[in-house]
Amino acid sequence: MRFLVSNDDGIYADGIKALRRALEQIGDVIVVAPDRERSASGHGITIHRPLRTKLLKYKGSSSLGYAVDGTPADCVKLGLEALVEEPPDLVLSGINLGPNLGTDVLYSGTVSAAFEGIINHVPAIAISLNTWAEPNFAEAAQFITEYIPHVLKHRPPPGVMLNINIPHGIKPKGIRVTKLGNRRYIDVVDRRTDPRGRVYFWMAGEPENIDEHDPETDVNAIKEGYVSVTPVQIDVTNYQYIKKLKEWPINK
Repeated sequence: MRFLVSNDDGIYADGIKALRRALEQIGDVIVVAPDRERSASGHGITIHRPLRTKLLKYKGSSSLGYAVDGTPADCVKLGLEALVEEPPDLVLSGINLGPNLGTDVLYSGTVSAAFEGIINHVPAIAISLNTWAEPNFAEAAQFITEYIPHVLKHRPPPGVMLNINIPHGIKPKGIRVTKLGNRRYIDVVDRRTDPRGRVYFWMAGEPENIDEHDPETDVNAIKEGYVSVTPVQIDVTNYQYIKKLKEWPINK
């Protein structure tokens, strides 16, 4: 098997190192990831300047890595269209430090890197670990290697990727197939003043999970100690509303 690996925490992050090492036990790996942290970069791509890469060789490994001075989406696009000789069997993004639940997927560079895989017709998964401190990525990486054969056997339909969140510090109770939870952030903007008296703003905030008690959501699955697997698609059209929208006089 051939794997293309990326992330948004940067190519030197511990999560992507653990994922690469685990994948090397079951296939060939090429890593194409940002040269620095690009968290919450969404699906931005670089079009107003050239992209530069730095080739990395891993000690004791045949895998190659490319550090890219661009976004996670840049990395996967560049990997698939210019750096890999043969299309990979699977694009994997992660393992992210911190969860990507609910509306996080709209901001997440980790999820966007996986989306870039399915845009290019390659199955993809995004993997996140539910912790911000003292992460143990090894168990999450091991889980992914055991899950991959099932992804490749059943292959999600075109335009659909899997967003996987893994509990931390406990043995997962199992796996739940979930929907995205209704999550927003409160107290997002912190207004501050610098030593010269100029006002600046720091984006922060704490997550508020509106439907955390709904057992069908990814938020609840993680809260209850389960691995959450959510199928997420490119097509965000609201088909149920199309008919009503067509009924507006101006749209007729």
